[in-house]
This record gives sequence, C-alpha cells and structure tokens, in this order.
Amino acid sequence: MGNTTSIAAGRDCLVSAVGGHAGVSFQDQLLYQTTAVEAYNLNIPVTPAAITYPQSADEVASILKCASDFDYKVQARSGGHSFGNYGLGGQNGAIVVDMKHFAQFSMEESTHIATIGPGTSLGDLDTKLYNSGNRAMSHGICPTIRTGGHLTMGGLGPTARQWGLALDHVEEVEVVLANSSIVRASDTRNQDLFFAIKGAAASFGIVTEFKVRTEPAPGLAVQYSFTFNLGTPHEKAKLVKDWQTFIARENLTWQFYSNLVIFDGQIILEGIFFGSKEQYDALDIEKEFPTSEPGTVLVLTDWLGMIGHGLEDTILRVVGDSPTWFYAKSLGFTPGSLIPDSAIDVFFEYIHNTNADTLAWFVTLSLEGGAINAVPEDATAYGHRDVLFWVQLFVTNPLGPISQTTYNFTDGLYNVLAEAVPESAEHAYLGCPDPRMPDAQHAYWRNNLPRLQELKGEYDSKNIFHNPQGVQVA
Repeated sequence: MGNTTSIAAGRDCLVSAVGGHAGVSFQDQLLYQTTAVEAYNLNIPVTPAAITYPQSADEVASILKCASDFDYKVQARSGGHSFGNYGLGGQNGAIVVDMKHFAQFSMEESTHIATIGPGTSLGDLDTKLYNSGNRAMSHGICPTIRTGGHLTMGGLGPTARQWGLALDHVEEVEVVLANSSIVRASDTRNQDLFFAIKGAAASFGIVTEFKVRTEPAPGLAVQYSFTFNLGTPHEKAKLVKDWQTFIARENLTWQFYSNLVIFDGQIILEGIFFGSKEQYDALDIEKEFPTSEPGTVLVLTDWLGMIGHGLEDTILRVVGDSPTWFYAKSLGFTPGSLIPDSAIDVFFEYIHNTNADTLAWFVTLSLEGGAINAVPEDATAYGHRDVLFWVQLFVTNPLGPISQTTYNFTDGLYNVLAEAVPESAEHAYLGCPDPRMPDAQHAYWRNNLPRLQELKGEYDSKNIFHNPQGVQVA
C-alpha cells in the first residue's frame, strides 16, 4: 500500500466488499487487538491491516479483488489456533478473511457425504455428524478448533489410524482463488488444485465449503490412561523405549491409538482402543507398562462420550484455548528410523541437567501410521505418509514472552533427536509450525514441494495468499 489516498480507497473497497462497516475491522479501531485480532500465540505480535467477516463466497471473492487491486497479502482464519499466528498473516499488514459465518452443515442421506463450512468447530461437527445418522470422521481432539485450517493441513487424531487424516475425508471443496474466481475442486475437477488444497490450502485459496465422506460412529471403545512418577532419567528412558518397541510392532491393530506425554515430573501413557474390553485386554497394556499408580480404564459405549471425554485433556489443560506465550517444534519418525536407545538415554539426561526456565513444558509422542500411511505420498500435498509417530515439543510461559533460555532448552531437546536420526528433522507437521525453522517448507511438504511451487505459479503468481512459511512460486 502506498499513499493516504490509496489506503482510503483500499478501505472503501473492503467496506463495499462485505456490504458495510459491520463486516470489517481496521487497525486504527479502538481495542482492535483484543476484539478483532485475538492473536493466539502472544510470542508473535501481529497487526493485520484489516479483519474481514464475509458471509458468502461472493464476498470472499470481492475481498480478494480489493487485495489484488491494492497490493495486500491475504490469509483466511477459521479457528485462529495457528501456532505461528498464520491465520493473521504471520506478519503485519495482511487482510484477514475470518470464516466464522461459514458454519453451514448438511448430510446427503444416501451417500452419507456431509457438506460443512470452514467456520464449523470440531465439537459442533461431531454433534452434527452424529445427529445425522450416527456418523463420524477423523480429526484432532481440541473441540474449539475449526475445520477451515484443520481439514487442509492434515488433521491428526485418535481415529486417523483407522480412517486416515481429516483431509483424507475431503471429497470436494468450493474455493476462492487469487483471481477472485470461485471454483470447485475434486478428484475429477481441478485435480491439481485439489491436490494442493489437501495439505497446503493457505497458499492457494480460501475454502468456503467442504464435502466430506463420513464413517459409521464406533459404538464401543476403551479409553486408558496411566501415570508414571519415575525418579531417574534411566527409568523414564526405559518407559519410552518400551513404548516405541510396542507401537513399532508390524501387526499392531489400527484400532489402537496411543500417546506418551512427558512432563517435567511424570509421564502419562494414554489413548483409546476402538473395540471391546476383551480385545483391549489382549494387548496386555498394564503388563507391558507396569506402574504403581492406579490407572484409569473406561469402557465407552457412546461416541460423543468417547470424543467429548477429553482423550488428551492433559495437553488441553496445559495449552488451553486462551492466548498465551508458547513455542513448539515437531519431528517425525518412520518404522525405518526409530529413535536409538542411546538417544533416548541422552534425551532424559539432557532434561535432567538443563534449565528449561519454565515449568510449563511437555513432549508428546503420538502414534500415527495405519490408514494414514496407506495413501500414496503424492496423492495429496500432505507429505508424511511414512511417519509412524510424531514427537512434538511444546513450551509455554503464562507470565510473558518465551526466554532465550527456554528456546535453548527446546532447541537442545530437538537436536538430541535430530542428530541421532537426521531423517526425523526432515519431517515437520504443519499443524505444529515452527516459525524459527529455516527452510521449513521442505520439512512441511517434503517431496511434494516442487509440484506445489509450480502450482503456486499457476494459481497465485502474485503470492497474494502469503504467510512467512507458505509455498513460494518456483
């Protein structure tokens, strides 16, 4: 944007695009940061030029026309949970297209294909799917995340081993492109665009509608949680080694989902098994992972209860929904690149001997694989079809910005694993972005990046859909 006259004209354009002042907030507005911007990661201050609230695909197209004419960058925001504040553009001066009004839902009774809007929260989605014929689909566990970002970058969660990622359920999208055209993409129409949307949508367009396949909701599951208060680094390392050995079994059932959550003082083993108590008992979890603490094993017969029970509530309690100061990193491990025992030992010795400068940190090891890995790597932009489990490092400070000491602690943890298994650092999950990672695009999209860069040139050569770690034109 240039002079005052063009800024005023750009503002007038946006007001007109959304049918009046009620549909847009500008940065000189009173309480703009708290009422409109609502940054999720307070460690990354961002001031967008404007937040728009369109109510139709045509209004989204009009906003994009303004952005193109007046040289603005644009990003869509659905739930606003981006770790890098990328839904706000990730840096100052972008136009944000907030999708809160796009909460439409319908179910096609004969095919069980659901039509959903990108402003629908995962909690509402579960309820609506279940009330429309006891249906379900894969997604993550935070009920306030909305579908717009989640269904376009991956969507890991408890049922993904059985059904695939959230984005693997997407059959068709309506999307507004940088040239303001409104198109539909699927396996039979605009296939290249569909490939890019399923894993890299923020760099290619704004999805205004999803059509998704659904599954019959499971009627029986066993939820388990065990707490380990272990004293020495050696004891903690043994538990992680045993877990990795267990989940790396070639014949491990896809009905089994598991997380290991490492805190400063304790480790929690939790997850869910989609089947009967007898089938769960046959896995011998309590014998494989003995603990003196009484665990919790619940038989659940109600689908909404299974997901509403807060499977990973330990994580949600720490992360929460409220804006705070935090930082995260991730690495992916494949069946052929497991963590060596010696590196697990070093990992816990490092924790034992290093000042984190915050009590609020944790590491999660999350089992994936199964149906996720049955999809070819080049079928969607999501490039991690070989990952068996993810390691996510998360540090937060409720009192203020992340200190250099805490960054150093996190980087050190990461480096122990990355140096032991260099291939693991070539995987980073876009749902857990690391704004400090150089050349992050290769880690997010891996072998699919060259094709995405070519498509970026076709669909958005002016790079209107921009964030600091988005796909760039080749």
